[in-house]
Amino acid sequence: MSKIRKTRGLTFDDVLLVPKRSPVSSRQDVDTSTWLTPAICLQIPILSANMDTVTEATMAIAMARAGGLGVLHRFMPVAAQVRQVRRVKRAEGFVVEHPYAVNQGATLAEAAELMARYEVGGLVVTNGQTKLIGLVTQRDILLAPSPELKVRDVMTLPDQIISVGPDVTLDEARAVLYEHRVEKLPVLDEEGNLVGLITAQDVIKPARFPLAVKDERSRLRVGAAIGVRPEDRERAGALLEAGADVLVLDIAHGHADHCIEMIRALRREYPQAQIIAGNVATREGARELAEAGADAIKVGIGPGSICTTRVVTGFGVPQLTAIMDSAAGVADSGRHVPIIADGGIRTSGDMVKALAAGANTVMIGSLFAGCEEAPGAPVIRNGQKVKVVRGMASLGAAISRQVAEAAEDESAEDQQDWDKVVPEGVEAVVPYRGHVQEILYQLVGGLRSGLSYGGATTIAELQEKAEFIEISPAGMKESAPHDVSRL
Repeated sequence: MSKIRKTRGLTFDDVLLVPKRSPVSSRQDVDTSTWLTPAICLQIPILSANMDTVTEATMAIAMARAGGLGVLHRFMPVAAQVRQVRRVKRAEGFVVEHPYAVNQGATLAEAAELMARYEVGGLVVTNGQTKLIGLVTQRDILLAPSPELKVRDVMTLPDQIISVGPDVTLDEARAVLYEHRVEKLPVLDEEGNLVGLITAQDVIKPARFPLAVKDERSRLRVGAAIGVRPEDRERAGALLEAGADVLVLDIAHGHADHCIEMIRALRREYPQAQIIAGNVATREGARELAEAGADAIKVGIGPGSICTTRVVTGFGVPQLTAIMDSAAGVADSGRHVPIIADGGIRTSGDMVKALAAGANTVMIGSLFAGCEEAPGAPVIRNGQKVKVVRGMASLGAAISRQVAEAAEDESAEDQQDWDKVVPEGVEAVVPYRGHVQEILYQLVGGLRSGLSYGGATTIAELQEKAEFIEISPAGMKESAPHDVSRL
């Protein structure tokens, strides 16, 4: 029996999509929505990767507002990751259910520090329980003669506060805000207990971000990564309680017993949770994760720009073939389980090819690492503004991971010698690219054009009509700008 497969392994540069007769007169007429899981629909088929140089709360907020999803990395203590989830959930929503509060005896300096920490423009003042006794805003603090004054000295008193009941609608809240020219509306129940807060920003955000992906309570959706160790089940519970919409099992080789066992354990313990598992690159791997109960499957072993898994281990499957094989594996399972193409996306054309091959969404890392919303500040190198990106199997990431573990478990540092780590990724710099919205605009614009060339108005239709043709190196050269001098 030959150990060499007869089929060739192909990736994005090996093929082109064959143009089809198109009914699309304008690329704005196409539908870019897709299913992340059977229960979660996105308006654009793009996720930001769960890498510590790519996705924390700021990136996740921007992604959800644009119609995609950000997946928070797991290389932080559980409490920190929970705070990140809550920050995303508080960023947008008609009613803030647990508004930040301050004691009336606090100084204005202390109130200002709280506002800065939580990135809000005001705080409710309570009696330490649920009774509203005042409101204090940034304006109150800025106009006060001294930061040492107490909150009680400047706060708006209850008889001057405009409030609404818990059944108020968005339009009603907008009308009250306009009528009284106020920026904040406490939500009080019949007994006068504080149950939430509505701000002017919360009312206008739906118009500013019409594609925003939200949960049933009008909060932005967010994903959160976990590991596959037994203690990660507790992390999963804490993240779900905080409001995480989907859990992403973060493991390089998802076709493994402990990954499958983790899926089954989470499915038993949290039957309603949306679970993404991976990574895999084969028909068998995708089928087994689907059968174990995964709601979506990440595909990609070694295609990332900063991943060295294929070099270090000798294992992997070129990404286009991996997507096609995994789609076939999901079909074998008899379940509807969407596929996430994770890694290798450099251009909008790569994304179109990945979707046409059978992926429902793509996950992007390095391309987003240079954005303003990614963690870390830009630096100047050789006269160019850059940001750092690193693979989550790189040496630096491994050390950071062990530091995070040690912060929660004093014995964690001894579990592995730092000088014995075998990296499967590198650290690098990428050009600073501005705000992620600008990158998303280009990617989605390319997708819309791709759908029109494929004679499709939806991603599902693109998959049905897609026909690939292998190309030679000369064909690849012909596909890019050539025989000209670039400006």
